Amino acid sequence: MIEPRTLKGFRDYLPAAMIPRERLIDTARRVYRSYGFSPIDTPALEYLEILTGKGSTETDKQLYKFEDHGGRQVGLRFDLTVPLARFAAQHIGELGTPFKRYQIATVWRGENTQRGRYREFMQCDFDTIGTLALTADIETTLVIHDLFRALGVEAFTIHVNNRLVLTGLLERWGLADKTTTILRALDKLEKIGREQVATEMVEAAGATVDQARAVLRLADIQGANDAILSQLDSLVAGSPKSQEGVSQLRDLTTAVIAAGLDPARVKIAPSIARGLDYYTGLVFETFLDQLPGIGSVCSGGRYDNLAGLYTKQLLPGIGASLGLDRLLAAFEELGVSDKVGASAEVFLPFFDATRLHCYLRIAAQLRAAGLGVEFYPEPRKIGDQLKYADRRGFRVALVVGGNEFAAGQAQLKNLANRTSEIVPLDDNLAIAVRKHLY
Repeated sequence: MIEPRTLKGFRDYLPAAMIPRERLIDTARRVYRSYGFSPIDTPALEYLEILTGKGSTETDKQLYKFEDHGGRQVGLRFDLTVPLARFAAQHIGELGTPFKRYQIATVWRGENTQRGRYREFMQCDFDTIGTLALTADIETTLVIHDLFRALGVEAFTIHVNNRLVLTGLLERWGLADKTTTILRALDKLEKIGREQVATEMVEAAGATVDQARAVLRLADIQGANDAILSQLDSLVAGSPKSQEGVSQLRDLTTAVIAAGLDPARVKIAPSIARGLDYYTGLVFETFLDQLPGIGSVCSGGRYDNLAGLYTKQLLPGIGASLGLDRLLAAFEELGVSDKVGASAEVFLPFFDATRLHCYLRIAAQLRAAGLGVEFYPEPRKIGDQLKYADRRGFRVALVVGGNEFAAGQAQLKNLANRTSEIVPLDDNLAIAVRKHLY
């Protein structure tokens, strides 16, 4: 016998995990479409040259890569942004710009597993391609905000920074040729702490101790957004690139407030760099206020040069990705996950073996009214069937036996609060059921 087991970092999804997962996906899809984003899909496998050298040396190491049957070097996508850049370069002629897309799909990274992080996971991305307008960056912030509100999350904060601030300062401090390595180290600040980040900047990037300290001073800038912007104004004076970054941060925070967001919802965080090399401007990380230690649950930023690796046409991009699995892990830890194993709302027991066709008509009537119904396949004891319904997480069971059929009635059992009600078996049955569901 072969032992049934899954690979480390991979997992099966039982209905109790899959149903809330699909609900999150449906919510994300609805929010993205409300802003005019259109769905696309790309292959799980790409030519290896499409993927390597685009994220970071770390993502290159984490790539699942191999030679296929045709002798081609291929890899499993590690995110959805790099394939999007290839996709845009290949199809933008027929799509036009700006092009707004969303994609909800699986990606793979051979990294160390940890809380809320797996080697196979799903990303829920949305991006705008083909415009440098700050309006697209502002809209990205608004989508993130509306997405979490739609998911029922109220306590969250969107942290924003701008790579232009960082790269401009690094140029001034004589670290322009070490920008990539410095920013990769800075991105690990929350994970490994100041001392180890400073050590990595010195040992891996070749920065001096004073240069490393200068970079880390960004993490000391605290306060409300206005106070942070004031400190940044002083720090970046004389660096046009950094000044442009600060100006964009100021315009973004002003605009989202004008759009109706709570000023406390968007927080400028000067130390955020994002670990992927392709980011060029604004970057985002979203944290749950009650569980910041689980990490960012929705991240992204502006990448203006990524598509330039595949085409001479200027195709700047901006977008973000909801970390579906990490968010679900957070919900479970916070005790707000919806552990339901039933995908239909109503359970219909098979009570009277002589009335199969009657049960089928009742189920069809409710489904035609927009309700999901699971009909038990065998006429077993009603107690056993109700135990099954309770275990699966049904809220409502519609019990109809011989006496009920004769009277033209049904017992509508609310399995959540253990109450029941007699309702008529007529055209208003769906209305009666809905009262117990919503």
